[in-house]
Parts: sequence; C-alpha cells; structure tokens
Amino acid sequence: MIQFKTASLLISRIAAAALITASASHVIAEESIDKVKAKITAAWQAAKPGIVVNIIEKTEMQGVYKVSVGPSSNIYSNADGTNFIVGDLFRVQPNKITNVSEEARNGDRAIAVASVKDKDMVIFPAKGEKKARMYVFTDVDCYYCQKLHHNMEKMNAMGIEVAYLGYPRAGLGSDSYKKIASAWCADDKQDALTKLKNRQEIPENVCSDNPITGEKGQYNLGRQIGLSGTPALILEDGELIAGFLEPEALASRMGLK
Repeated sequence: MIQFKTASLLISRIAAAALITASASHVIAEESIDKVKAKITAAWQAAKPGIVVNIIEKTEMQGVYKVSVGPSSNIYSNADGTNFIVGDLFRVQPNKITNVSEEARNGDRAIAVASVKDKDMVIFPAKGEKKARMYVFTDVDCYYCQKLHHNMEKMNAMGIEVAYLGYPRAGLGSDSYKKIASAWCADDKQDALTKLKNRQEIPENVCSDNPITGEKGQYNLGRQIGLSGTPALILEDGELIAGFLEPEALASRMGLK
C-alpha cells in the first residue's frame, strides 16, 4: 500500500513537472514576432547575405512561423531560423484535412483583386440581382477563355458579375498582349473584348496608360499571386479556380441557387 502511494505521488510529481515544462515551452513559442523575425533574419543573412525577410507570422503549429521573402513565398521556419521547409501546411481534423496555406493565399488573393479599380477592368454585370462577382484573369487567344466568354449571357443571367483582368500568357509585348491591351483601350471595351473572344479582329490601339502593363499592372499582379495559366477564376473570398467550368458548376461552387 505504501509502495502504491509512493508510486502515485511520483506520477503526480512527474505530471506536474511535465505541465510546467509544457508551459515554459509555450512561453518560448510565444516570443514576440519582432524577436523571432530578428533571429530568423540574422540566421538567414549569415547564410545568404542580402536576403530580405518581409513578413513573419505565427502559424497554428507551435514553434513554426510562416516567413515571406517574396510575393508568393511559402516558407515555414523554426523560431531561431536554423531550419525551414518549403511547402504547404495542413490542418488535420476528424474527417477533414484542410490546406492552411491555401486558406492564407485565398485571403491574399481576395485583397489583391478587390484593390483593382472597376474602371481598370472590363466588367460584364449581372442581369437583375447581382448575387456574386467573379474575377477572371483572361487571355484573348486561349481556347478555354473564349469558351468561358461564350457562356457570359448565361452566367450574367444567374446573377454572376464577371470582372475581367488582362493576363496575356505570352507576356508583355506579345501579339496577345497587343490585342488585349487594344480592347482595354477601346471606347467600347465590352464589344472589343467580345470580338476578340470570337476571333475577330479589332484595330490595334495600345494606349500607354493601359492597366495591364507596368509594375503595378494586371499582368504582374497575376504573376505575384501565382497564376499558372488562363482562365484563372477568383471568387470573392479569394478561392482560385484554375481553368474552365460550366455556368452550373460555377454557380454551385459559389453557393448560388
């Protein structure tokens, strides 16, 4: 009996010590972001002089921090910067695995596209009640961009407003760029873009202040948020749909009835 009580007391003490240790570890993990950023920056600059750490954010994984060294970096580091991984962070829950990194990218994309002024996009408004807006990075020469545009009337009738941003896949200065920039510079942007999507010609008219080019232009914006092709559909919550979907599938994805 005495041995049992002694063992129980020993277990209690071990448990208490473990709790104290866990609490201390938690305090260390909750170190200020400024201190963590300073440590990671110092460690990385010692290995690679000139590297600039832009943003440090806590993650839901204790002791692991998201580090941004560029517009689309996806790096996770320990608090002192001695180890890091590149990739996505996932959350495991009963019957569900969620890509936490993609959730964060959704937020970044939502902010990025919402910052573009309406006057700098070619907008096809919903018919009747507007139920949702969809941003579309488009190229006039890609087949599925043309196919998506051919469904415009049906999408608008479903209450979906389509806001186009220009993203010539062949790059700035290409023939595709000249075509799409000419649509953005036209007096009737909707008509010019529709003609191009129908493979008709329009007069070349690349105005110098078109919103597709330039450091803060739509082409660079698409590259910064990690687009790999067109059409790239971005919902209002920032979810990226890469490629073509039929109107009914789009409406379902948006939660529209």
